[in-house]
Amino acid sequence: MSVVSENRAPLRAVDRFYIGGAWVRPSSDAMIDVIEPATEEVYYRIAEAREADVDRAVAAARRAFDDGPWPALTHAQRAEYLSAIAANLRPRVDDAAQIWPRESGVLHKVAQAGMGAIPGVYEFYAGLAGDYPFEEPAEPTGGGFGLIVREPVGVVGAIIPWNAPMSLIAYKIAPALLAGCTVVLKASPEAPGAAYLMAEVAEAAGLPAGVLNVVTADREVSELLVRDPRVDKIAFTGSTAAGKRIASICGERIARVTLELGGKSAAVVLDDMDLGQAARALSGAECFLSGQVCSSLTRIVVSRRRHDALLEALAGTFSQVQVGDPFAPDTQMGPLVAARQRDRVEGYIAKGVAEGARLATGGGRPKDLDRGYYIEPTVFGDVDNSSTIAREEIFGPVLSVIAADDEADAVRVANDTAYGLNASVFTHDLDRARHVAGQLRSGTVGHNGFRTDFGIAFGGFKQSGIGREGGREGLLPYLETKTVILNETPARYR
Repeated sequence: MSVVSENRAPLRAVDRFYIGGAWVRPSSDAMIDVIEPATEEVYYRIAEAREADVDRAVAAARRAFDDGPWPALTHAQRAEYLSAIAANLRPRVDDAAQIWPRESGVLHKVAQAGMGAIPGVYEFYAGLAGDYPFEEPAEPTGGGFGLIVREPVGVVGAIIPWNAPMSLIAYKIAPALLAGCTVVLKASPEAPGAAYLMAEVAEAAGLPAGVLNVVTADREVSELLVRDPRVDKIAFTGSTAAGKRIASICGERIARVTLELGGKSAAVVLDDMDLGQAARALSGAECFLSGQVCSSLTRIVVSRRRHDALLEALAGTFSQVQVGDPFAPDTQMGPLVAARQRDRVEGYIAKGVAEGARLATGGGRPKDLDRGYYIEPTVFGDVDNSSTIAREEIFGPVLSVIAADDEADAVRVANDTAYGLNASVFTHDLDRARHVAGQLRSGTVGHNGFRTDFGIAFGGFKQSGIGREGGREGLLPYLETKTVILNETPARYR
């Protein structure tokens, strides 16, 4: 591996943490190498938080909530800060679009489009200040005057993964800040750049000291954030295994928690659907972030008589995907995030073959790429829904085609999973799509393609998580509901 010592990221203070409104020196000399997955070179080195650093960040957030002005501001005043964050983020969109591919392997052209939408998330939540029912009258059964008041939950520990950090940060801290919470944002060691960029943006927007604090840490130190009694709520996006651990710790102290976890999402292809159209939609969507997406449609359920035709169509489209440099204009899919992730995907491919699935295309590393964490787009057929590759989240560009007896059996197969994050129904009959969507146990169901929408709400059933992010629904987890009963009606409600 070639190692470079200089910081090549468009970030100012990667050797420090943003705590209490200032860039502070770490408690130790520990650093993390952030590796560019297309080149296997060090992109930059960033400070690694230890126990003392997390303690300092939590203390700053606690002070800002208990003693600072932030929770006492009106929602409209906090909305002004959110608007300022959006305004200061717009000039940094290109920086964000440079960082994301070099940390996670997403295509640069995809990053440019995705980052351009992020300021709008902060503006959306700013807009809720005027019409969200933070306080509304309620009639008490015993007389007098009642109120339902929705107040900030308190100090939030926001734990972010590496695959789409900028958007996941936005859908956590924007509603948290509008609600009146203060935040400790814990970045992933693989991709901390988005969190540091947001710290710079928050500083430029004049966010009061301690309202947003940013550190980068590994799992062991991150657990200190989850355990800290000064943290009122954890908002986590990541694996189901880590989510179970976090939920158990939060359960011990009855901390609030929202979890956006893994998936093994099904695409149900009905008998009237054009298979070429379905294959193009499914293989195209799986190119995004090289399949490193929790909501990827990776289990393709189709009637037994159409199984081979769909398998052939998927192998044809997916095998033609151009894999390579995320910054090259003709690239359709980039690398996986790290060597260990490629090893994980290769292990699942080997297990699929060993358990009797039919490898229709892919399964190895691209022969023309001698460096970078690349894997070929891979399609399996004759997959048993009880097999390992049908049950466990692979987090890579691997599709499994599963045969079903009929529509009812396809729904049964789709629901026969521990997960319930995403799904899709492929049919040209709109009413039939809505009918089948109603039977799928999934937080989102799309039609004729990969469809999720954080602008409405995003989250999962079963082991895919607890709670929702995005839209108006995404504000609720950052609020506590208080009932106030007065003897008489206050002047403002008369």
